[in-house]
Amino acid sequence: MQTIDLLIEARWIIPVEPAHTLWENHAIAVNQGRILDILPIDQARALYFPREIKVLPGHLLIPGLVNLHTHAAMSLLRGLADDLPLMEWLQNHIWPAEGRHVSKNFVHDGTLLAAAEMLRGGITCFNDMYFFPEAAAEAAETLGIRAALGLTVLEAPTSYASDAEDCLNKGLEARDRLKAHPLLSFCLAPHAPYTVSNKTFERVLTLSEQLDLPIHVHLHETQGEIDGSLKQYGLRPLQRLQELGLLSPNLIAVHGVHFNAGEIALLAQQGCSIAHCPSSNLKLASGIPPLQAWLDAGINVGLGSDGSASNNRLDLLTEMRLASLLAKGVTQNAEAAPAHQMLRMATLNGAQALGLQDKIGSLEKGKEADICALAITAPETQPCYSPQSHLVYVLDRSAVTHVWTHGQLRLNNGELQEIGKNDLINLARLWQNKIRD
Repeated sequence: MQTIDLLIEARWIIPVEPAHTLWENHAIAVNQGRILDILPIDQARALYFPREIKVLPGHLLIPGLVNLHTHAAMSLLRGLADDLPLMEWLQNHIWPAEGRHVSKNFVHDGTLLAAAEMLRGGITCFNDMYFFPEAAAEAAETLGIRAALGLTVLEAPTSYASDAEDCLNKGLEARDRLKAHPLLSFCLAPHAPYTVSNKTFERVLTLSEQLDLPIHVHLHETQGEIDGSLKQYGLRPLQRLQELGLLSPNLIAVHGVHFNAGEIALLAQQGCSIAHCPSSNLKLASGIPPLQAWLDAGINVGLGSDGSASNNRLDLLTEMRLASLLAKGVTQNAEAAPAHQMLRMATLNGAQALGLQDKIGSLEKGKEADICALAITAPETQPCYSPQSHLVYVLDRSAVTHVWTHGQLRLNNGELQEIGKNDLINLARLWQNKIRD
C-alpha cells in the first residue's frame, strides 16, 4: 500500500472535467497538495494508506469555486450606501469613504473578513482588484485561500498611489516580492475605461505581453459608461480598447452588461473572457446581460461576486443559481444556462481566465487539491435525484462543510481553521465604528 497524506471519501464527486461526469462512492487521494488519484472507495482503501482520512457519506465533492471578480477589502463597506445608482453610489459615497479610510490596515482586515466569507462558501480562489496588494496577500495567506491579486491602476490620486504610473510601479514591486508564493498569482487591473487614459492602457498592454499577465477591467457595465465614452472619444469603450490592442485571451472584461451582438462576436474571436456578476448588476440596476448569447458565441464566461459593497454577499452558489434563472427568463428557454454550465463557469472557466486552468478548476490527477464538500443531508435537500442540479438550484452556502486548498484543510465542519468567528466579528465592528463616525 502507498502512504499518502489524505483520502477523502464521498457519496458523489463532480470533477467538471470530463464534462457531464458524476462519480458515486468514490474517493480522492491527495499527496503533497495534489490530487494523486480518483477511484472507487473500495479500490482506494486497498491501494492507499492515508495519514488522514475524511469520510463524507452524504456529501458532494466539487472543485473549489473561483470568484473571478472581487474587491475583497470592500467587505468593510458592506451595506454602507444601498439602493443607489452606480455613479451616485461610487462618487458620493464609496469613493469618499475610501478616501478617508483606505490604508494597509483597512485592506488587510477587509480582505481577511472577505476571505473568511468566501472560504465558508466554498470559494478557494478569488481575483481581486484593490489597493495595497501586499496587505491583501498577507490576509489571504493567513487563511490559506488562493488569490489572484490585481495591480490596480487609476489616473486619480488615492491613499495608495499618486497617479497611474505610481500604481503600476508599486504593483510591480509587490509582485516581485510575492511572486514565489504558491497560492498567489497576479493580474494587471486598470479600473475602467472612464478612469484610465489611452497612454496608461498602452503601458498596461506592454506589461501584460512582457509578463504574460491577464488584464482585469470593468467594461460596458452601464449605458452611461458607453455614452460618456462616445462623447469623450467618439468610440464605444470596447472599440477603444480594440484600437489600443488590448483584446486578447489575456483580457477579462468585468460585467459586460451592454455588449452588442457585434461586440460579442469580437470578444469571442479574440478569445477574451467575461466575469459575469449577476447580483451586482441587478443591485446597481446596471441591467441584465445576454449570458446565453455569450455562451452560444463560445466566450469563456466565469462568475464573480463583485465587492460586498455592491452585492452584498461573496457567494458564488447564489451567483450560479441567479445567473441560470436570469438566462432562462430572458431567453424564455428553460434549457438556457443549465446546471453543469453554471458549475463550469464557477470553477474551470474562472481558472482559465486567470491562466490557472492547469492547476485548479477541476478535480483531475496532478492538479492542486482545491476541493469543496457540500452536505446533501438536510430534510430540505431531499430527495436528491441529481446532485449537479441540487448544487445550483437547491443548495446554499450553509451546505458547505469542508474546504481544502493545496490539500490543506481550511474549513472543517463549517468552522474556519485559522481564525475564530468572534475575532472576525470584533474586527468588523471596530471598522464599522470608525467608518460610521
